[in-house]
Amino acid sequence: MQSNGVAGNGTGSDLTIQNGGDADGDGDGLELPAKKAHCLSQRERDVVRIVGQYLNGLGLSHTVELLMQEAGCRLEHPTAARFRSHVMEGEWEKAEADVNELKSLVKVTRGTLRMRFLVLEQKYLELLEDGLVLEALHVLRHELTPLKFSTERIHTLSGFMMCSNAESLREKASWEGRGSTSRSRLLEKLQTFLPPSVMLPPHRLQSLLRQAVELQRARCIYHNTRQEPNLDTVSLFTDHTCSKYALKQFPCHTHQVLTDHCNEVWFCKFSNNGTKLATGSKDSTVIIWEVDMETYRLKVLRSLDGHAYGVSYLAWSPDDQYLIACGPDDCSELWLWNVQTGELKVKMSQSHEDSLTCAAWNPDSKRFVTGGQRGQFYQCDLDGNIQDSWEGVRVQCLWCLGDGKTVLASDTHQRVRGYNFEDLTDRNIIQEDHPIMAFTVSKHGRLALLNVATQGVHMWDLEDRVLVRKFRGATQGFYTIHSCFGGHSEDFIASGSEDHKVYIWHRSGELPIAVLPGHGHTVNCVSWNPELPSMLASASDDGTIRIWGPMPAGEGDSESDDGGMES
Repeated sequence: MQSNGVAGNGTGSDLTIQNGGDADGDGDGLELPAKKAHCLSQRERDVVRIVGQYLNGLGLSHTVELLMQEAGCRLEHPTAARFRSHVMEGEWEKAEADVNELKSLVKVTRGTLRMRFLVLEQKYLELLEDGLVLEALHVLRHELTPLKFSTERIHTLSGFMMCSNAESLREKASWEGRGSTSRSRLLEKLQTFLPPSVMLPPHRLQSLLRQAVELQRARCIYHNTRQEPNLDTVSLFTDHTCSKYALKQFPCHTHQVLTDHCNEVWFCKFSNNGTKLATGSKDSTVIIWEVDMETYRLKVLRSLDGHAYGVSYLAWSPDDQYLIACGPDDCSELWLWNVQTGELKVKMSQSHEDSLTCAAWNPDSKRFVTGGQRGQFYQCDLDGNIQDSWEGVRVQCLWCLGDGKTVLASDTHQRVRGYNFEDLTDRNIIQEDHPIMAFTVSKHGRLALLNVATQGVHMWDLEDRVLVRKFRGATQGFYTIHSCFGGHSEDFIASGSEDHKVYIWHRSGELPIAVLPGHGHTVNCVSWNPELPSMLASASDDGTIRIWGPMPAGEGDSESDDGGMES
């Protein structure tokens, strides 16, 4: 394996020019008198060095030497180049000496000490792997321990002495074993203690190109695939762009209209694994649909009956084993179903004066919270037993964060507050000027989407507590409408609307990139399939659920009003 900054001819050359000095006098040991008639700027020298690193990785060491001579600079600081070579060759005493030489260039607090510790740790592990236990013990006692860097890590390293063989050592230490792979990883760690001007980060040109591709895709409002940037398949001669025709891969075409409910459909939600869709209706039923991940077609798996108040909210447990069903404002019951068997696990009703209209699951799938607008807010176990409660909190919507202890609740004071069930504290996070009808949180817990009465859809940053964007187009009065994140990396926002349409935005822009007609009445809820970036479901007061998917192959660009995107 070729190491960055080390000639690929096996000679260990550090690609420095020995008959020159530091022309600019800054002491970095990188600049030499150039053969060119003009001097390169610092930025130009940086580019030359990055290109040189890439070429050197291809084994073109002679080309790199000529490039460095003509540009009048070195690929790396001479000592850094030797340090890289010594680490890759496992010459640990020489590598330690190099660390001491680099001491004046290390800017990180206790950086030299930490670098020595990492080098000796690799030396210790390699000796253990080779079965040289006494030599490894000497390194541990007389070289690592006297550094007094990390007592805890020393104890961990000493435990590796008990490994019976090399395979057990690699597994217990989470280490690749002796060789170029682990030594390259060691170099990546060591490089962080040195300025990039002294020792180039590994694979710097590839990292810059990958970042450029990722940024271009992030800024492309139509990009909706899960593919990671692969520089082998990307053209470097043109910028990435998805034309408007890429919307054919969007969920903008009606694949199926589900009509099994016999009244208004108030809610829909895909399971976390994307294989099922749950829908709740004013007709008091919950229908579980099975999703064909290839054809985008759904069929009824089972119907859950008995809800006297209608079903206005559904919440899947994180493990998709259970489903909670809640009713409208006057509903005092919460139903918890076992999705696999179709059996009712518990019907919870604390008091007839309760209003249990929303719920959210804890990440462990063993607890949930529920509440409503009459001032009750409970944390319960799977049997419906109340573990904790907050009094006087009139809840409109709930969400459990990934930390397992914080619950977000929107209330009648037009705000979202965070409630901690461990230390029983609460704090204000979001304050709006109008009622918050519903909200949802992104997968990573950073962003929140709020459907705000008479205002539409707002996106907030929960960490910075700032309003990021107001999305325009959808009609939002005082009906409860549920929006969602979706698509690749949750780059898109979808929402229903009182004008009977579904709106889709890229989260970087205020204007919709797609408007989907087809429903006959208010669209109450949308849900984006978490595993299929091009599948979306919408539920409406017209009694139907529409399944939106990519445009069928060969279909024309124009769409009719009964199932396609508006122009």
